[in-house]
Amino acid sequence: GLFAWHLKNTGVRQFPCQFVHLCRVANDRLITFQYFNFLKRMYVTQYNKDLSQRAKPKSDSVASPFRELQQLDQEKKVIYKIRPISPVHQPLSETSSRNDRNELREIKSAAEIEDSASPLRAESKEDRQWKEMKLRLDDLPGILARLSKIKLTALVVSTASAGFAMAPVPFDLTCFLLASLGTGLASCAANSINQFFEVPFDSNMNRTKTRPLVRGQISPLLAVCFAASCGVPGIALLTLGVNPLTGALGAFNIFLYTCCYTPMKRMSIANTWVGAVVGAIPPVMGWTAATGSLDAGALLLGGILYSWQFPHFNALSWGLREDYSRGGYCMMSVTHPGLCRRVALRHCLALIGLSTVAPVLDITTWTFPIISLPINLYISYLGFRFYRDADRRSSRKLFFCSLWHLPMLLLVMFTCKKSFLEKEDKGDLLGESHGRAMEIRLP
Repeated sequence: GLFAWHLKNTGVRQFPCQFVHLCRVANDRLITFQYFNFLKRMYVTQYNKDLSQRAKPKSDSVASPFRELQQLDQEKKVIYKIRPISPVHQPLSETSSRNDRNELREIKSAAEIEDSASPLRAESKEDRQWKEMKLRLDDLPGILARLSKIKLTALVVSTASAGFAMAPVPFDLTCFLLASLGTGLASCAANSINQFFEVPFDSNMNRTKTRPLVRGQISPLLAVCFAASCGVPGIALLTLGVNPLTGALGAFNIFLYTCCYTPMKRMSIANTWVGAVVGAIPPVMGWTAATGSLDAGALLLGGILYSWQFPHFNALSWGLREDYSRGGYCMMSVTHPGLCRRVALRHCLALIGLSTVAPVLDITTWTFPIISLPINLYISYLGFRFYRDADRRSSRKLFFCSLWHLPMLLLVMFTCKKSFLEKEDKGDLLGESHGRAMEIRLP
């Protein structure tokens, strides 16, 4: 545009001069633009240099996450000073000889420590590696006993035996042995299946991380086979050797424990109530094994076992709250601590009422609620302490009290049981009085 404007005003005559002038102007502008770019680059370089000088240098010493290894390395680092040797041979003084001896001792001790630490480090590495565990026949009974929770199975069999003994019928030894054996086998099967399902959760808990399936001492297939070999003969023994009602109760209890209680432990706090029903069925099974029917006495024994389990388990779970939360279990002590303490106290007091109902239902004499009142009041007092203090000490006292409270209560109940002869005589008297009334009515 500038070139056309010059052609229009100056004409063709001044064209050569003007063309030279325009070339000079363009050349000057070009040099100015290049110089501007050069200044711009210099400014950016200087600004970046200032920014890099302002930045804080990164610290050289970074704390290692492996503190134990770092401490071992620091302990092994020993700095020894080397003295310059003078050209003139002078006799060593006593102090220099002592210092040399001390340095030699330090060097020997450091070498001994390093030699002793090396096998320990090698052993720790070997322990951390996976090893193939071989099953020995000598260890198999102990492994199966822990798989079936032999102590819990013994408690289940003892409560079933108490229900059998409290039944108002003559004692049959053969039926008692068959019922006890079948109940024990059913309990072993239920506990084994429970451990089979809870392996990934038991591995996170300190209380259960040493179980056989968690440690790999037994294969899952062998555990399932053991459960089947206990459950099928146990239910068959209860059904065919005792009566079908007891066998049905045993099968229902296995289903309730493995298929309802076990998955509910990670879903809702209602698992505690379902677990209490599971623990209340064995004395009912003992009663039905002796009588063949569900009576009020069976329900009373089941109610006593049902209420006893809440102070027992709630006090136990209070001290294991960290373990249960780490394992992912939904327990009252973790999610509802206030409800956990209230329910424990409530069922401690319920034991007093259930003991009073026993003579009303003609199961025991009236001496039973009187004799059992001190132990029921004591566990209720500990339940109140647990509700008020809400600490590990009170929960521990309540738990250990529950361990001796149940056998003591069942023993007192058995001693105060009404004899079969008294009930038979009472039944005969009622029959005779009913017959006389019928005779009087007849003309």
